[in-house]
Amino acid sequence: QLQLVESGGDLVQPGGSLRLSCATSGYPMDYYILAWFRQAPGKEREALGCISRYGDTTHYAESVKGRFTIARDNAKNTVYLQMNSLKPEDTGIYYCAAAPYYALGWADMRPDTYMYWGQGTQAAVSS
Repeated sequence: QLQLVESGGDLVQPGGSLRLSCATSGYPMDYYILAWFRQAPGKEREALGCISRYGDTTHYAESVKGRFTIARDNAKNTVYLQMNSLKPEDTGIYYCAAAPYYALGWADMRPDTYMYWGQGTQAAVSS
């Protein structure tokens, strides 16, 4: 079973940057499509983007396209979320999630299609 642990959450000012990491263990990471989600206070969990098993393809939600970048290093069993030009509305708990590569269609970012989740890391954007 795959385990995921996010880190890197912090308090940053508007316009700033933050890089989140998600370390995986328990199974080779290249078996999985990985995705990042965010849950803001009082709101439903929102999909941000996903990355193919070898990292050659990414897909992003419109709300973060051009500002956020997902990358993965299968040798290090880690997936990253680089966040630039941060806005107060980017505040929330950030989760990484994984699904076996055969279990969903490409760019499927429905939360209930991802089997494995981390515990989340808090990021806040405020002056």
